[in-house]
Amino acid sequence: MIIALFPNPLKPQAKNLAIGIREFLTHKGITVVADDVEASYLGASPLSSIDPKTIDFSISMGGDGTILRFVHRYPHLQAPIIGVNLGSLGFLADIPVSEVYPSLLEIINGNYIIQERMMMDGMTINGQECFAVNEIVIHRAKNPCLIDLSIHVDGVYLNTFSADGLIISSPSGSTAYSLAAGGPILTPELEAFVITPICPHTVSNRPVVLMPKEELQVQYLSEHEPVEIIYDGFCDFTMKTGEVFQIRKAKRTFKLVSLHTHDYFSTLRTKLNWAGTLKS
Repeated sequence: MIIALFPNPLKPQAKNLAIGIREFLTHKGITVVADDVEASYLGASPLSSIDPKTIDFSISMGGDGTILRFVHRYPHLQAPIIGVNLGSLGFLADIPVSEVYPSLLEIINGNYIIQERMMMDGMTINGQECFAVNEIVIHRAKNPCLIDLSIHVDGVYLNTFSADGLIISSPSGSTAYSLAAGGPILTPELEAFVITPICPHTVSNRPVVLMPKEELQVQYLSEHEPVEIIYDGFCDFTMKTGEVFQIRKAKRTFKLVSLHTHDYFSTLRTKLNWAGTLKS
């Protein structure tokens, strides 16, 4: 078995934890690799020394943001991800530090499932492409006023939103920015697009959930400055007046390791601080 370690370099705790995990896994006879820059101080083999396709699991140590940065930095790595949570609010990284070693034992013994979650692909009018695990956001950027964005679904007009922007999220992303903007929570095994307007001018504008077999076309209508296209927190693209951005379900999936001892609804209650109690 080969496992890759990816600690968040900005979190001091991550380095020591990664070294401890490397020692634990090596003692179990497992080959441990890491990014070439970090491999030496972790005592692991450099990532470049092996075929990426032979990696069985990748361990991300940080939070949900660390996982997203890892996925975008190493898009060629397809191994399922084990998320260790060193932050506060994490839905993708749901293994707490206190449960790391028992959880790794469960995984070594085969007591886990691999969730294959839907991802999204986006394309600009110029053919620039991106992908997203959580969400793609079209935001007003430097414009001091609301912007108008129209949405077509497979070429059929849906609506024009006057807002600060739009969030198009996957089910995984429904508990991230979309949730903060008033969007619904979708269980991660669903396949759907969630369209959530950001601070819409018309209160009747509400989130919309669509099947992912349909392609979305978002057009920027306002005669203002270009708007930003942000995917999983990364911003590379802008969109000018009249231009169209296309979003569709990606062919690849986001593979996340889930332990039998964890359940999604318990995570929801814990992370969102729900106070409800079961009454007899």
